[in-house]
Amino acid sequence: MNFDIARKRMVEKQLIGRGIRDRRVIDAMQKIPRHLFVEEAMAAQAYNDNPLPIGERQTISQPYMVALMTELLELKGKERVLEIGTGSGYQAAVLAVLADRVYTMERIRPLAMGARKVLDSLGLLNVNIKIDDGTCGWEEEAPFDAIIVTAGAPDIPEALVKQLAPGGRMVLPVGDQFSQTLVRVVKGEDGALSMEQSVGCRFVKLIGKQGWEGE
Repeated sequence: MNFDIARKRMVEKQLIGRGIRDRRVIDAMQKIPRHLFVEEAMAAQAYNDNPLPIGERQTISQPYMVALMTELLELKGKERVLEIGTGSGYQAAVLAVLADRVYTMERIRPLAMGARKVLDSLGLLNVNIKIDDGTCGWEEEAPFDAIIVTAGAPDIPEALVKQLAPGGRMVLPVGDQFSQTLVRVVKGEDGALSMEQSVGCRFVKLIGKQGWEGE
């Protein structure tokens, strides 16, 4: 299988074809080899228009959803970004191309270790990974210019709101355990919050003190 051709087709049909316009996001997703972030047996499906299992009852998100959430962050290149839910590491890889520093948190050690290995192999050394409860954020590295949560939350975690810098953006799915709505939170320079709803979506549960209870 020619992964370069598959990736180009993904970008043209699934991203540009659905309205993704941020050229930097498009270029980043054209650059990052998504097939390296799934099991070898599933590599041929990596550029399909759907999420895929990555083990530990977790998934790598649909390419369009990765692009949409990233576009909503409005990254320019100098930001410090916090990601909650490292998973395969694919979203972190895209962010690493678009921002100055990426801090990503994962509660499941095997996933974090696997993501680290792939990120290092690609030379994406501006990504820091922490194995911990992401719903509590990464207080010692706060504030962050942008925060992205790649799991469905019952509410917006207060810890993450506090760690968002004035002028910052946070994107996350909020809803019940079966379906959510993508929400963008913008913190004004005065600390006031504004919220915008985007599309309906379905993510795995955000497990943690300020999310859903663990299983």
